[in-house]
Amino acid sequence: MKPSNNIWIRRQQCPCGDWKCYIKYEGDDRMTVSSQMVKNETTAMMSANEAVFTPYVGQIFKSDDDAFDDYSNFARKNGFSIRKARSTESQNLGIYRRDFVCYRSGFNQPRKKANVEHPRDRKSVRCGCDAKMYLTKEIVDGVTQWYVSQFSNVHNHELLEDDQVRLLPAYRKIHEADQERILLLCKAGFPVNQIVKVLELEKGVQPGQLPFIEKDVRNFVRTCKKTVQENDALLSDKRDNDTVELIEVCKGMAERDADFAYDYTTDQSEKLENIAWSYGDSVRAYSLFGDVVTFDTTYRSITYGLLLGLWFGMDNHGKSILFGCVLLQDESSQSFGWALQTFVRFMRGRCPQTVLTDIDPSLRDAMARELPNTNHVISIWHILSKLPSWFSWPIGSQYVDFRAEFDILCHLENIEDFEQQWNHLVSRFGLVSDKHISLLFSSRQCWSLSYIKRYFVACTMTAEFLQSTDAFLKRILSGQTCLQVFFEQVSVAASFQNQTTDTIPYLPIKTCMPIEEHARTILTPYSFSLLQHEMVLSMQYGMQEMADGSYLVQHFKKLDGEYLVFWIVEDEQVHCSCKEFERTGVLCRHAIRVLVMKNCFQLPEKYFPFRWRQECTLVATGDQNARSYSDECAQDFHSVAATLLTESMLCKQRFDYVHRELSRVLEDVKSMPVTQEFSLNMANNHVSES
Repeated sequence: MKPSNNIWIRRQQCPCGDWKCYIKYEGDDRMTVSSQMVKNETTAMMSANEAVFTPYVGQIFKSDDDAFDDYSNFARKNGFSIRKARSTESQNLGIYRRDFVCYRSGFNQPRKKANVEHPRDRKSVRCGCDAKMYLTKEIVDGVTQWYVSQFSNVHNHELLEDDQVRLLPAYRKIHEADQERILLLCKAGFPVNQIVKVLELEKGVQPGQLPFIEKDVRNFVRTCKKTVQENDALLSDKRDNDTVELIEVCKGMAERDADFAYDYTTDQSEKLENIAWSYGDSVRAYSLFGDVVTFDTTYRSITYGLLLGLWFGMDNHGKSILFGCVLLQDESSQSFGWALQTFVRFMRGRCPQTVLTDIDPSLRDAMARELPNTNHVISIWHILSKLPSWFSWPIGSQYVDFRAEFDILCHLENIEDFEQQWNHLVSRFGLVSDKHISLLFSSRQCWSLSYIKRYFVACTMTAEFLQSTDAFLKRILSGQTCLQVFFEQVSVAASFQNQTTDTIPYLPIKTCMPIEEHARTILTPYSFSLLQHEMVLSMQYGMQEMADGSYLVQHFKKLDGEYLVFWIVEDEQVHCSCKEFERTGVLCRHAIRVLVMKNCFQLPEKYFPFRWRQECTLVATGDQNARSYSDECAQDFHSVAATLLTESMLCKQRFDYVHRELSRVLEDVKSMPVTQEFSLNMANNHVSES
């Protein structure tokens, strides 16, 4: 057994609390390897059925191993297995003869009965079957090869069917990935019969369809028991030593950095239970972007028996930033409660507006108890990733329809509509008594859009932010062997001094509306791109003034519903029933449409939240003159490109010439190196010269 270099794995235990229920994640190494092995085995069986031929005398093989594999495939296809029998060796040639025979060849020799009161009387499967394949080695032109000297396919016993032959000992194998899983479950106290059930559920196979049987698992566990006990002793020592070292590292960090904060708890034996820490940069970042926090508990450590929790935020460039880290001994409500208390204390007592988590009843209870005034949102991405594990097996071929209806359900904005459609969904697919449906419904106030649309979540529920946090996790969790290395990697990732600022992108004006030009001078490129997208779409909406002074806004093709917008001129306030601004801090297309039609040439200052502004920054972005110079260059380029397009469209000869030359220039430009420092220096020189 080769130990893994990485101490972190995804949490697989289902939040429903049933020990038999595990979650399969796409891209998870363990599940991918296991599934691939099952797939390879199935492919091999299909290949054997299609491409295996009957051996014959004179058939030549490059090696005796190739011959054995070929004969074994033939045997499996025909309902029996083989074993290696006699081999003959000479001083000059070495082994020059190999005998492969049917597994029921020969007879067992009588054994001396053991001196016990009730000796076991085992019946032998050997019955003198004469099926065989004999090989002889020869050297032709200096090349060694093996040829079939004798072959017989005459059996004196019944051959097995396909569903029976796989149970023969020769074809029952426990792959390495399954061995690791078996030892892990055994260590957790699972009996062998339950281990087999767990593996069947994880692989999605019917009972009895694994490539091994319960007896094989029992024998494997018995064989490894001594090794496991020795490894447990070594692992216990490693766990104790590494946790002590982690505490010492935190103490040393606190002495060097007054802003570094940490706390931990110990059990009655003075062994580490929980530990959490945060950095000075993280606290400063929280003061700007701590309105929305993502508490990620995706990973845990088998080596140390600890759950990893990471607090993330989103900056005004749409990137993930680390607020803090915690290691917990278990996933109980008490442990989560301690983690939340400690995090708020690290952040100088400031509670976030919203916390996003995975679906977990214990964490939900801890949130309600420790942060009663904070909005708790369960990320829809965590729910969607679990749906295949929860429902693909119970409802089978109907899962595609179920998933489509569930997606529609997630986007319903009215609570009454949600409740009605939920009952219809549960009834249609026969999930009234399903435990996972019950878990989802009991947590609906934390994930359904109809309940959470008024909660501020910034843009943390987008696919882009999910990818950003995944990339962050891979960066700090890859290739680790101990907690000290993990702490060092987290420290590097959390420091803003180690972060590089991307070149400020040029975002051209798309609508020519004054409010767009004004917004570009205030917002970061990321937040401006979000608002600009809404501005572009706003032009596809029409509005109608209602009797109460509100405005009914709807897409001209009626692609979505109707939305009510209220514009209060005296207070410069605009409110839309879609609640997009309340949810993300970005004004919606419906409100923008009304403001434009009311001759509003600049958005009110209150609709530029500070967290999305350019001046709200943690990392120096360099000379701002670089941006103005970039704008000038872009405008000059657009002017030249527009003239070139006009001239090239006058005749086909001009168009072909321009297209050919531009293609060549584009390839040359792509091959040129990009130097950020050079571009900034050019900007500074341009400013100084002017």
